[in-house]
Amino acid sequence: MKVFRGLPNAASRAPCALAIGNFDGVHRGHQALLARLREVASSMGLESAVMTFEPHPREFFAARAGDPSKAPKRIASLRDKLASLSRAGVDRVTVEHFNAHFASLTPQDFVEKILVHGLHVKWLIVGDDFCYGARRAGNVQTLIEAGQQYGFAVETQPTVTNDGTRVSSSAVRNALEAGDFAQAAVLLGHPYSITGHVIHGKKLGRSIGFPTLNMPIAHKHPALSGIYVVQVHGLEDHPLPGVASIGVRPTVDDSGRVLLETHLFDYAQPCYGRLVRVEFLKKLRDEEKYVDVPTLTAAIARDIAQARACFKANGATSATDRI
Repeated sequence: MKVFRGLPNAASRAPCALAIGNFDGVHRGHQALLARLREVASSMGLESAVMTFEPHPREFFAARAGDPSKAPKRIASLRDKLASLSRAGVDRVTVEHFNAHFASLTPQDFVEKILVHGLHVKWLIVGDDFCYGARRAGNVQTLIEAGQQYGFAVETQPTVTNDGTRVSSSAVRNALEAGDFAQAAVLLGHPYSITGHVIHGKKLGRSIGFPTLNMPIAHKHPALSGIYVVQVHGLEDHPLPGVASIGVRPTVDDSGRVLLETHLFDYAQPCYGRLVRVEFLKKLRDEEKYVDVPTLTAAIARDIAQARACFKANGATSATDRI
């Protein structure tokens, strides 16, 4: 899969069938849309392409309004989103930088500059609530009319439901925030996990007897925050059990930086630079600020004991197990 930051260069602008969206989580609704994209691209002899945005448009507008808390919580990093799109069989992805200039494009400019001249779109699929252009002035009907003018077809993806519930990024976020990883797995079509490279930290965990794998979280508003029972993939030929904290570490750090720290049980091999996948099984508690490091250490010991007990009692190996 080819990935472009911004519009592809002229040599790479082959005619395409295109899907547009944020694709946060690439859930089962997205997967249905991408399957239709691949089907049509194959039948028309076109490349299958996706245009997505970084940052999320709502994140951009929240920051510009001075209220970052209104930004949606991120389900997936850009790395995990791109990996999911690759697994879905997409030929190329354009990651469009959503900034003031892009947000100011009129619907007409969006169609002409981005879709027609920038991406050479011949067929387009969007969600049935898709809007585009400054002030969301363009909608599906105006897009269909533009397609008739410029020679591309437009199709909308109907809502995908599960037991009467709309499959959406919002539904996935709600499940994750509630610690309902079984429901999240149903909506996503797979267990929820975060992938990243292990980096060097301040070695505080090691100094208090609980070494951790540290992974930075690029976005400030992840869908998860707290202490979790997890298993880690990518270090051995089987998943390794552990307990993880995702948050800003208020007891020992005031920078506001979000970090995923995972303590593996009975595993002490060096892991710096390794690419690992942390799969979340159960939430134990919210993140807390403690009065001192000894109090924090005691809380970590309790978390580890509780997580070990979960594995021992249930023998869980995936997020769909009731752990």
